[in-house]
Amino acid sequence: MSDDPETLRQIEELAADDRPLLVLDVDDVVLEFIRPFPKFLEQQGFKLTISSFRLTGNIAETATGRLVEQTEVTALLDAFFDGQSEWQTITEGAAEALAVLGEQVEIVLLTAMFHRHRATRRAHLDALGLSYPLLTTEMAKGPAVARLRGASGRPVAFVDDQPNNLVSARQSVPDVHLFHLMADNSLRAFLPPLPDDIVPVHDWREATPRIAEALGI
Repeated sequence: MSDDPETLRQIEELAADDRPLLVLDVDDVVLEFIRPFPKFLEQQGFKLTISSFRLTGNIAETATGRLVEQTEVTALLDAFFDGQSEWQTITEGAAEALAVLGEQVEIVLLTAMFHRHRATRRAHLDALGLSYPLLTTEMAKGPAVARLRGASGRPVAFVDDQPNNLVSARQSVPDVHLFHLMADNSLRAFLPPLPDDIVPVHDWREATPRIAEALGI
């Protein structure tokens, strides 16, 4: 796996920090996604029927029942993220948890989205009081986690709702502490069993002490 050049540029802008590192996904970890997204789709004339852990194949045109193709899904996501401030709120418990953890660790938000949405997401996070550094990536997350950690060997934990992102982090940082957190735990039913080295946490109340222990704080 290789670095996303723009993500690397963003990382190079960060101030040096040798504290334990906590890297967080944004959608359905820090901000709600899967709950507001169907409401957005309804306004656009579509509906979401979740029968698997993916969007393509689960979004249909309301009037005809036609399942939309990947290119249309991408366009709908683009429109949603353009107007994310109208839809996305903080995941329950996230703000409080990050305030506690942020006293002793470096927190970096790592979101998989087109770089062009970074400024919009940055403004929305700031408006919500979540001023932690934000990185966007259009490639696998593992190399970004490795770059963030650097050569210091400091403890690092990574939280994401997508198992493939957690696996990517493990491939790039073998000793990373991995946590699987989903804003809507009902979606776990659509996932295969997690690898043994990924710790499932069902909310931020559960996640906070387990992350603190993993990072040695």
